[in-house]
Amino acid sequence: MNSATALPGESAARSTDSRADTDSQIPPVTPYTLLQSIDDPAQLRTLDRRQLGQLAEELRAYVLDSVSKTGGHLSSNLGTVELTIALHYIFDTPDDRIVWDVGHQTYPHKILTGRRDRMPSLRQLDGLSGFPKRDESPYDAFGTAHSSTSISAALGMAVGAKLQGASRRAIAVIGDGAMTAGMAFEAMNNAGAMDVDLLVVLNDNEMSISPPVGALTNHFARLLSGSMYDTAKRASEHMLRRMPAVRELARRAEEHVKGMVTPSTLFEEFGFNYIGPIDGHDLDALLPTLANIRKLKGPQFLHVITRKGQGYKLAEEDPVLYHGPGKFDPLQGITPSKSAKPTYSQIFGDWLCETAAVDPKLVAITPAMREGSGMVRYAAQFPDRYFDVGIAEQHAVTFAAGLACEGLKPVVAIYSTFLQRGYDQLIHDVAIQNLPVVFALDRGGIVGADGATHNGVYDIAFLRCIPNMTVMAPADENECRQMLSLGLTLAGPSAVRYPRGAGPGAALQPIGTTLALGKADLRRQGKRVAILAFGGMLAPALQAADALDATVVNMRFVKPLDEALLQQIAVSHELIVTVEEHAVMGGAGSAVAESLAQTHASARLLLLGLPDRFIDHGDPVRLLAALGLDAAGIEASIRTALK
Repeated sequence: MNSATALPGESAARSTDSRADTDSQIPPVTPYTLLQSIDDPAQLRTLDRRQLGQLAEELRAYVLDSVSKTGGHLSSNLGTVELTIALHYIFDTPDDRIVWDVGHQTYPHKILTGRRDRMPSLRQLDGLSGFPKRDESPYDAFGTAHSSTSISAALGMAVGAKLQGASRRAIAVIGDGAMTAGMAFEAMNNAGAMDVDLLVVLNDNEMSISPPVGALTNHFARLLSGSMYDTAKRASEHMLRRMPAVRELARRAEEHVKGMVTPSTLFEEFGFNYIGPIDGHDLDALLPTLANIRKLKGPQFLHVITRKGQGYKLAEEDPVLYHGPGKFDPLQGITPSKSAKPTYSQIFGDWLCETAAVDPKLVAITPAMREGSGMVRYAAQFPDRYFDVGIAEQHAVTFAAGLACEGLKPVVAIYSTFLQRGYDQLIHDVAIQNLPVVFALDRGGIVGADGATHNGVYDIAFLRCIPNMTVMAPADENECRQMLSLGLTLAGPSAVRYPRGAGPGAALQPIGTTLALGKADLRRQGKRVAILAFGGMLAPALQAADALDATVVNMRFVKPLDEALLQQIAVSHELIVTVEEHAVMGGAGSAVAESLAQTHASARLLLLGLPDRFIDHGDPVRLLAALGLDAAGIEASIRTALK
């Protein structure tokens, strides 16, 4: 099977050039003859090698068909079909451990490991997770969803096997994007100094550090992974230890020869035996190379080249658009959304462009989330003031601190859960020095299909405890813009926390309009009960208040709180209710409780938010309703408290 994997109904022998000429982009209906016979990798390993090409075609078609009906990650999964088959065919999984970095390329893995029939429930409430989960399958050796953790985890497993005298292998499959994170290199630095059987597979799908793939490099990879080369290398090293000068000359000569056709030097400096690059869609290259590597001892590094969207022309041409689509018709492809309301990410991106046009000191930073954070237009209009630092959240935060030291106005666009990875830098490098860095905190609250790993439900707690921080939670799009503008005027760090998706559709005021720092907004005057709503909880709070004749306050600020208004509410109401799309423990409600405790207010307090457990994937509306955070749930909780 060559690098241009054909779709069902096309010739598997079709070349890369001929594939480019075809207008076909959709696999025809297939009976999935081979795929339906495989419920675990043990059955896969009974297939004849010559059947694996057909299996790859069926598996790719099945992934496309499934994702088009449920939504989910597509481009990355189409790109790992052959690699997944080869790994499970050569290695004895689940005894041999495979750790998939990020995990958004594991749909083929899930399908081959007994979860094919559950794919219609993918990323839905009580359904199949979009990422590996240890409690979902014994084949999911490690739970992942954030990047760059695979090498560390697989190294721990390799050391664990060695300490227990087990012969199993540990494999980390990591993308070239995830290799930009410091954690990946920390793990490699540690692993290279250990005598453990660890394989790191670099799934390079951007051609960012690789020469063209062809017959020479595939042949060279097979030679480097073969036992004859390994035995000769070890024997020569033993002999040359007695002749240091000659040994150093031989080492340099080997690196020079390998460096002419491979980017090996960097990885071998970490102590790995580098092999590759090879075509990740060519089973004739993958299978013998992996079979050879399985016999080798010590840290091994295999570099494979894959293509995002492989086999589906539309995804090949635009892998970003097809990275994580919703439901779509494979024949028509993804059609542009005609939503009447922009998302908060788009609101942020527009604010960024408008503000940068009038303020030359504004600079924007993202840790590899340009599209997700709404920064595509800004990157095109202000390339000199746009910085994508890769998957390096720690660096992003400290880099922003350095920019702030020079009088610039850095805005870090980052998801709530990703800021968790830069927490020490937030405290040590930004807050202690009281530097004016604005954090545009996207995906605050329940995010839906991505589940527990991506729910932004801890940021209020970990931000509000930091001295010098200002923490804001807009109830609508206009407040989001106003708070971002306010953050640029502050002398210290600030965070504007906004949710995924669209807001209520508020009218937008001109750029530069700000709010008064720490001032809440009394939205409805009622009796007995006062509902203090934070962020997106304002809308359901107002609905509940209509049924209860309750007071509603749009709090806007978590830190500083509007202490004056809070005291007025406390003396004039029987029950104060805080509502937030965030963990109750340490959240905005806790801040209100701490404030009222200092003044010995007599009003009773009810804190509504997320319970002390991780919230799984599912439709956000259904999840919030199940958690009692829709209008009906808020009303019911208040009526119970009043009894």
